[in-house]
Amino acid sequence: FAFIKEEWEEVCIGEEGEELELKEETDAFMDTEDDQENMDFKPEPSESPVLEANPQIRNGDIVIVQLDSPSHESSHSCETCGKQFIQRGHLTIHMRTHTGERLFTCEVCEKSFITNSNLKAHMRTHTGEKPFNCKVCPKSFLTRSEMKIHLRTHTGEKPFLCKVCERRFTTSSALNVHIRTHTGERPFLCEVCQKGFLTSSEMKIHLRTHTGERPFSCKLCEKSFTTRTVLNVHIRTHTGERPFSCEVCSKIFTTSNALKIHMISHTGERPFSCIVCGKSFIRSSHLTAHLRTHTGEKPFSCEICERSFTTSSHLNVHLRSHTGEKPFSCELCQKSFLTCAELKVHFRTHTGEKPFTCKVCEKSFTTSSCLKVHMRTHTHEKPFTCTLCEKSFSRSSSLKIHMKNHVGGEIFSGKE
Repeated sequence: FAFIKEEWEEVCIGEEGEELELKEETDAFMDTEDDQENMDFKPEPSESPVLEANPQIRNGDIVIVQLDSPSHESSHSCETCGKQFIQRGHLTIHMRTHTGERLFTCEVCEKSFITNSNLKAHMRTHTGEKPFNCKVCPKSFLTRSEMKIHLRTHTGEKPFLCKVCERRFTTSSALNVHIRTHTGERPFLCEVCQKGFLTSSEMKIHLRTHTGERPFSCKLCEKSFTTRTVLNVHIRTHTGERPFSCEVCSKIFTTSNALKIHMISHTGERPFSCIVCGKSFIRSSHLTAHLRTHTGEKPFSCEICERSFTTSSHLNVHLRSHTGEKPFSCELCQKSFLTCAELKVHFRTHTGEKPFTCKVCEKSFTTSSCLKVHMRTHTHEKPFTCTLCEKSFSRSSSLKIHMKNHVGGEIFSGKE
């Protein structure tokens, strides 16, 4: 039980991190809508006889009108992926996503970009300039398109619809990534282990598990992280900030995804079901981890003792048993714990809180696992069976004690 909450929190962080990294990926491969209209690209005279003969119609809007004619002779298609563009210049820039060509380099950090407008937007990360302000809240942005996308958080607008499941998204890039969950496409492969990912940003973050790179450091405790988003969430452990509040019960959370998962506790929705046993889960990642209990897969191994685990979070907690690290301390008695979840359970010994109540006898417990064990006293379920004598027990710990009493295949005299 102690591990479950930590894994859940890691999933939350991962989800929110993907949402932010996705925006960066979109900026890296395509110009913003507004920048597209003002590209620093001029078609060569030989590319368009109409433009060559009529330089006065080089205006972008007039060219678009010309392209809307029934002939569509001036549309341009990518020979690699079939995507179509209304201007050859846009096609030329798009082709760089296939070739990897990045012509525009930042003089400060040497990062390269596909378009000059992307470079200009990037330069603002060095200058701190955020010239586009939200009219509703004080937040400001590097680009006009970022500001437009942000405005949808105020209006609730989600203009991009998935035709498969009818789920809506605020950006076309988010929709494109979502569609891959239906097709199973994972086009970004890790060069080291060949694992596939939905987005290039996911793959880049994954690569850090091979390189050990943790480029984002906390200035307060010097702890390092693989993504800026995880760092930002971590900083809230120092500031105590919990900016996301539940409208139903007013409970507050450090991340928006933690709030989203919490909201399911009010609706009771568990949309992800196991095809083997029918068990359902709140998150797809929880289902993925559960499926490993059927397959026996344990892909995360400890380099010290070679013990394997079904999730990376379980491995991370296990590693603390080697280092002796117990980073979560009780404010009242200073007792330390391996996980945040263990600390929360411990804290109930001070508050007396017992949030898990039996519906049969109304007895309350500090953890859901304790309630599950208690429920077996009502159902008489004994899921743990001895392989030697087939005796069954309601607790795994009782079975372990019983197994010690076997000597040479016979039950040793004595009480369980």
